[in-house]
Amino acid sequence: MPHFEPFRGVRYDLSRSPVADVTAPPYDVIDPDDRAALVARHPHNVVVIDLPDEADGPDRYPAAARTFAAWQTDGTLLRDDVPTYYAYRMGYRDDLGRPAHTLGVVGALELSRPGEGGILPHERTTPKAKSDRLDLLRATRANLSSVWGLSLTSGLTDLCRVDEAPDADWTDDDGVEHTLWRITDHDRVAAISAAVASSPVVIADGHHRYETSLAYRDERREAEGTGGGADLVMVYVVELVDDELTVRPIHRLLADLPDGFDLEAALAPFFDVSDGGVADATVLTRMAEAGALALVRPGGSVTLLRPRPEALADAPDLDSARLDVALAALPAHTLTYQHGVDLVGKAVESGRAQYGVLLRPATVAQIDANAHAGERMPPKTTFFHPKPRTGVVFRLTD
Repeated sequence: MPHFEPFRGVRYDLSRSPVADVTAPPYDVIDPDDRAALVARHPHNVVVIDLPDEADGPDRYPAAARTFAAWQTDGTLLRDDVPTYYAYRMGYRDDLGRPAHTLGVVGALELSRPGEGGILPHERTTPKAKSDRLDLLRATRANLSSVWGLSLTSGLTDLCRVDEAPDADWTDDDGVEHTLWRITDHDRVAAISAAVASSPVVIADGHHRYETSLAYRDERREAEGTGGGADLVMVYVVELVDDELTVRPIHRLLADLPDGFDLEAALAPFFDVSDGGVADATVLTRMAEAGALALVRPGGSVTLLRPRPEALADAPDLDSARLDVALAALPAHTLTYQHGVDLVGKAVESGRAQYGVLLRPATVAQIDANAHAGERMPPKTTFFHPKPRTGVVFRLTD
């Protein structure tokens, strides 16, 4: 079972740096314009170290490490005196406008490869260069952002609830309310450690950061004889229950199919095809009512795709898995991934994609079933919303 422990976190001195101005979205959703805007908002914004400027070339990683060290020296960042768990809550509105929240705990999880220590992969990963994150980890010797893990332990959420005044509380530009509490009480710390250790943890988001941390641990062991603090990685652990999670779908874009190719006819052996109206704000509701995926065509029209059980009997109970079976029968093409119905429509209308395919979100029950079965979902099946902010807390690996 997984080993989970508190750590002495490094955090911004909020009397000097407003938390709303120095935290940021995850690095992989920030484009150059976003980065520039965040740095303009505050010179100590976390992107200065977590997303070094590519214009600085290979020196950008040592430069980020020097800045990180300087901020610790000059008091911009302070280190907690005792090992701590960090309860972290995000409050928001779900896709239907209803109040929702996600509450979990940030701690240090012992690294292990799938099947070795109670850590389960959630999705198959797509090829992606890990050198950027590995170079940054080597230079800073710190976890700058959390991997997101899902715990199968019932009752973990209750252990994360804190009635005291928070250590940080702010609302981001998307209206998400973020709240952080330090947990240092010995009995509460012990209970959280035991709860997380009592069942497997599923890696929900941050697979590449997790794999990079494994590679870094192995490097440290080979070079220094021990991994030390690199034997663990900072993880935000949330109980795998409906009340704590909002899961959105990640849709598909298809390009480079042969000219004149009849995609509807090619999909017909796997799906019952019918008219679905247009790709507007109600299309996901129509898909849910029909039990269907949706093909977005040029012009914004939609074709509903109801899975044929007899043709997809061997596919897992996931839209992403069913679609993978059908796409395997197509001529060579290019498959990419896109969030948001409106962005799928724009990609098709602009010609960047020939077609879009809208998927229904995976349910918590499906995620739970896959986790217990030890199976991986297809790449880019789930998008957990909202995303924890980077810069809430850092963890040193020394």
